[in-house]
Amino acid sequence: MKRNLNGSIQINGHSLLITNPDKLLWPEVGITKAIYLQKLAFLAPYLLTYCRDRLLTTIRYPHGVGGTFFYQKNAPEPLPPYVSTSSHEDINYILLNGLPELLWLGNLASLEFHPSLHYAGSDLPCEWMIDLDPSMEEEPRIMEAANIVGDILSSLGLQSVPKTSGATGVQIIVPIEQGITFEELRSIGHFVGQYVTAKHPHLFTLERLKKHRGDNIYFDYLQHYGGKTLAAPYTPRARTLATVSTPLTWDEVRQDVRPSDFHLLNIEQRLQVKGDLIAALPPQPVRQIIKQLV
Repeated sequence: MKRNLNGSIQINGHSLLITNPDKLLWPEVGITKAIYLQKLAFLAPYLLTYCRDRLLTTIRYPHGVGGTFFYQKNAPEPLPPYVSTSSHEDINYILLNGLPELLWLGNLASLEFHPSLHYAGSDLPCEWMIDLDPSMEEEPRIMEAANIVGDILSSLGLQSVPKTSGATGVQIIVPIEQGITFEELRSIGHFVGQYVTAKHPHLFTLERLKKHRGDNIYFDYLQHYGGKTLAAPYTPRARTLATVSTPLTWDEVRQDVRPSDFHLLNIEQRLQVKGDLIAALPPQPVRQIIKQLV
């Protein structure tokens, strides 16, 4: 990525104007917009894998973390010629398909990337994702909970990859063969959720209303549905420490790592060593389990 003195960069034959490169986006850790764009350029091959051709929602922080923010669903106008969009339910979504689009959004202070769980124009899920959502801001049991769910999936013959949300929760991803529906995944999600809440009633809950959950961790199988979004693997998060939603090994889960351990200042070194843990896992025999539930 070549940065010019005039505040523009050249990417894949496109010229991108960079405004306020010295603006602090994460003041507590000293990450400026210029540093952020450099980190996005490194993350691009990983992040784009889970955003490409999906309906994108971003969260923009024009004045950096701690300032005002807003959710961007409709593509802003005017759009650069290299940005593609897709209309869905009267919203014109951006398709985050390449590095120029990613850096353009980064320049707009888009600090989080939340893609749809399906491709544009499709109503079928791309993967199965279980969301473990703590009721408390600091949840010391989150990795214990993730490990329990991972063990149950393994007992069903399903390998999975846990990832930090980058905030307080953990998502567990199971790659699937194409053709499985959201309804089918919700049925197996409900089955697993009922099992873990029955076995661990003081740790998990299926209660949707946060005020009724107490301090239990919400096993959210309902969020995985058409039109919903979850934080993409490798998206930065607008948290004080510039955390990144990071796939983990199950050994790391058992070692009780913290979501705050993985952030923009160390994610590059991690990926150079471990690569993309999700991409390394083949589609799992989820359909066989679904057939047994019918």
